[in-house]
Amino acid sequence: MDHATPVGTKTTSLAGSLHDRLRTDILTGRLEPGLKLQMKLLTERYDAGQTPLREALNRLSSEGLVESRVQRGFYVKPVHLDELRELTKTRCWLEAVALRESIANASSDWDEQLIIAHHRLTRTPRSLDPERFEDNPEWERLHRDFHKALISRCGSTPLLEFCEQLADRLYRYRMLSIRKVFSTRPVKDEHAEILQFVLDRDSEKATEALTRHYERTANAVLKDLGSEEPREES
Repeated sequence: MDHATPVGTKTTSLAGSLHDRLRTDILTGRLEPGLKLQMKLLTERYDAGQTPLREALNRLSSEGLVESRVQRGFYVKPVHLDELRELTKTRCWLEAVALRESIANASSDWDEQLIIAHHRLTRTPRSLDPERFEDNPEWERLHRDFHKALISRCGSTPLLEFCEQLADRLYRYRMLSIRKVFSTRPVKDEHAEILQFVLDRDSEKATEALTRHYERTANAVLKDLGSEEPREES
């Protein structure tokens, strides 16, 4: 005999799906920083009711991608240059620890995983159009896979989760400026350098190279955005 799915379960499942869709739209900039997330707009855009939408927004708020303002509703979290600096510094700290621990726990299987991840990344074009930047989702996925593999042997699930959250929040900033810098920055060389130091088991140089890699990204965004931050929508 079939049993109906409880209403609460359906709502939770729908909220999870909405969370993923909203999160993607925020990270890619389709929902712009500072945008007021009006329920009327969201119910029409995502074809969903207010209850699962609020659940999804509350979850995104706990992840630092959405702000809940008293008596004003939900907003996409604005971008701030100071936040970019802080997030970058924190990511460098945490991933340096994770990378050192991963190198300490290195194995031939891990080496193979890294080499394969790097090979797949280098064979995938960053832009779908060689003449002008058109984001390649497959490159983004493989890029994330490579960086996750670098720290995957750290032995700490909470640390990996924190690093993943920081990567998500920094992705928004990177997407703001990538169109202007993608053709001039030797990202392939940076990845190759990090990989070689890891394979050489040189923790010091590997963590220094990884830190430089992230700092170059932050500096490119800071240079492009300049000293005047984007205004928030009221």
